Amino acid sequence: MTISVSLATQGIGQWTFRRSDEAEWLPARVPGCVHTDLKANGRIPDPFYGANELSLQWIDKHDWEYAAAFDVPAELMAQSKVELVFDGLDTFAEVSLNGAFVLRADNMFRRWRADVRPFLKDRGNELRVLFRSPVAAGLERLERQGFGLPAVNDHSEDGGLGERKVSVFARKAPYHYGWDWGPRFVTCGVWRDVRLEGWSGLRIRDLFLRQDRVTADEARITAVIEVEAERAGEAGVRLETEGHAWEKRVMLRSGLQTVEIAAAIPNPRLWWCRGLGEPHLYAFVATVESGGAYDAARARTGLRSLRLVREPDEHGTSFYFELNGVPVFAKGANHIPGDSFVTEMTRERYRHEIASAALSHFNMLRVWGGGVYEDDAFYDLCDEYGILVWQDFMFACSMYPGDAAFLDSVRAEAADQIRRLRNHPCIALWCGNNEIDIAWAQHDANAGWGWKELYTEGERRNIWEAYEALFHRILPEAVAEHAPGASYWPSSPMRALTGRADQHASADSLREGDIHYWDVWHAEAPFAKYRDHVGRFVSEYGFQSFPEWKTVRSFAEPEDMELESEVMRLHQKNEGGNRRIRRCMEAYFREPRDFAAFLYLSQLLQAEAMKEAIEAHRRSRGRCMGSLYWQMNDCWPAPSWSGMDYFGRWKAAQYTVRRSFRDVMLSVADSDAGDVEFCVVTDEPVPFEGTLRLRLVDFEGRLLEERAVPVALPAGAAVKVLAVPASAWTAGRDPRRIVLAGELLRADGSLEDSRTHYFAPGRELMLEVPDIRVTAEETDGGTLLTLHARSLARYVWLSAEAEGVFTDNFFDLVPGIPKTVAFLARGGPDAFAPGRPGRVEVRSLIDFVKS
Repeated sequence: MTISVSLATQGIGQWTFRRSDEAEWLPARVPGCVHTDLKANGRIPDPFYGANELSLQWIDKHDWEYAAAFDVPAELMAQSKVELVFDGLDTFAEVSLNGAFVLRADNMFRRWRADVRPFLKDRGNELRVLFRSPVAAGLERLERQGFGLPAVNDHSEDGGLGERKVSVFARKAPYHYGWDWGPRFVTCGVWRDVRLEGWSGLRIRDLFLRQDRVTADEARITAVIEVEAERAGEAGVRLETEGHAWEKRVMLRSGLQTVEIAAAIPNPRLWWCRGLGEPHLYAFVATVESGGAYDAARARTGLRSLRLVREPDEHGTSFYFELNGVPVFAKGANHIPGDSFVTEMTRERYRHEIASAALSHFNMLRVWGGGVYEDDAFYDLCDEYGILVWQDFMFACSMYPGDAAFLDSVRAEAADQIRRLRNHPCIALWCGNNEIDIAWAQHDANAGWGWKELYTEGERRNIWEAYEALFHRILPEAVAEHAPGASYWPSSPMRALTGRADQHASADSLREGDIHYWDVWHAEAPFAKYRDHVGRFVSEYGFQSFPEWKTVRSFAEPEDMELESEVMRLHQKNEGGNRRIRRCMEAYFREPRDFAAFLYLSQLLQAEAMKEAIEAHRRSRGRCMGSLYWQMNDCWPAPSWSGMDYFGRWKAAQYTVRRSFRDVMLSVADSDAGDVEFCVVTDEPVPFEGTLRLRLVDFEGRLLEERAVPVALPAGAAVKVLAVPASAWTAGRDPRRIVLAGELLRADGSLEDSRTHYFAPGRELMLEVPDIRVTAEETDGGTLLTLHARSLARYVWLSAEAEGVFTDNFFDLVPGIPKTVAFLARGGPDAFAPGRPGRVEVRSLIDFVKS
């Protein structure tokens, strides 16, 4: 039986670290990194605070050494084979044990193993890991290549390197070198578990549950068991799960081999994404026994058929995911690492994010290619909550080297990561990279980001050959070999792999592939432009906002609360982003009263942008089958495109997304023809029947007009149920003083969704102090708040003393239509639970703008 003993801080290892040119050793935490260890020892200030980021760039210029002292349990010393296993070394490392060199690492994303049985002692072992400066290593590789490579988000100037972009030469998290939403902290350290693994006779190295054919009637799978044996002999192999068992006899040879055992499960409980059914998970156990030696391996998976469907249709070529035969409209966001120092992520923080996604009606997250292949906990939680994962390989917005050593390292990295993740039913797609195909635009001389023009013809040829080797050969071959049947997409966004100019996507690539649409942010196009750029699958779009005051105070002092202060400019990583928010705000809202009001209004801007985009995508369900906004989370407290900030606090956008991603949604929009259109969208797998009830009221709540329309939709559909000229509502009335309140009711009369619609721009509405009244009801499960308003209140913001979320927030409160919300406290085994908010402050738009 394999024996595993962790050498991490919570295991048997006692860790220390030092700068390699200094004598003093300090306590260290493993997993961890040098920045967090320096902070824990009081040697550096909070990296996120104020302008501290720039003063800490010296750290990545030095080599650092980590050491662990440990004794070996007798049970482990009794094994004939013992390996030292690092699940992650960041990044350029040399490892020695008791003075003997055991391995050299150069890839953050690989798992490293070394036979250490000859070097171990019962007591007094010393493990040393020397981390070489990733900046120094990058500069050496840059010099050897002779020319740099595009890496637009490498903040080399902040790191004191001028124009020398070295991030592309290291297989290391690209965002560590800076991005347009995150700081530059180029870390090093033992960033995942380290352990000793011992065995005698035989062991199971890996268990892969290959799903050959899965239907509602039967699931046919093959357990692919990787076995290492010390000697040849006959063996019994067994696989079991949920009352089913399969056995076979095989002949093992000495060394590493693969044993397969076929299994069929009748009438399986299928794994479904959130909204379509239960994400049922099967726990499988495989055992191998031979001549008294025995080992077992466990793996969990969900049984499902899942594929990316790209087929000709009336709109061009489809791009959607089909789960168990059902087309899925993908609803969700792009995920970035949740911390600049990824080892600070805890299971609770991961659970909070995944539970927030599920609570927001997501069914997909995209693990974006400039971060890390996430911790096992992330994928386990996605399995449990029914969240599909679009998984990028870790390449983004850069061109990469093509030398043999680099390509071999990527090949090994891909094998390690695919094998680690392939049993997770949540994995929907492996994508080669983020935005590189469109940025280089090899086949269109007039397209791209201007990179090609920087190089000679020979350099261009070499750069593109490296690209093709990575993304058109090595990575798809790795997926096919290690996860047969899984879908691969070379780059996002992309139209199709054609080898012609029509390969590269653009904002107008609306007939095939996936698109990223950024004109609303970067070009400051009006929010309504989202309606004109609805692709087959919109995998990126977004608008920035600031976090709330409490979060901003975590990194800034009151005197920093000005848009052009040094601290605010440093924390805004997108050039001109703060001014862009202010200019847009002037178009949509009245002037904010102060900086705190500016923060609030920035969140309303982001929320309105996301509503416009998401609902345009969903109204086009069938032609468009995916909407993943940028971005779900943050790696530090700062203004960004995130829906929830670094501390997990939901912004206005996250609440708006929750409404706009409802499985059954009412959407109201003005058409180009001057109509007010009412569309109902359902993602449910059953038909929907109900009633659309419309009430036109003035801002004091007087009923002016009322209508009711029956609604009937098939499963998975978007239907325009009513279109009425706006003039029919506004005739003889002041459009600045009326609101249309729409409610979508189910057949049983229960409220499914509600919307408000206005007939004048938001900055022109004649709002008055709404006199919001709140009554609280304390129940066994928590606090319910019911709100009434004397006159219309826009964007009502409930802020709680306790950490958590409300079931709705930043909503409009129409007089005569009360609103009841519950408070969900953060924490506990389910991430959110009914709780008590403590002191609650209630404000609305009129409290934040000048009259």
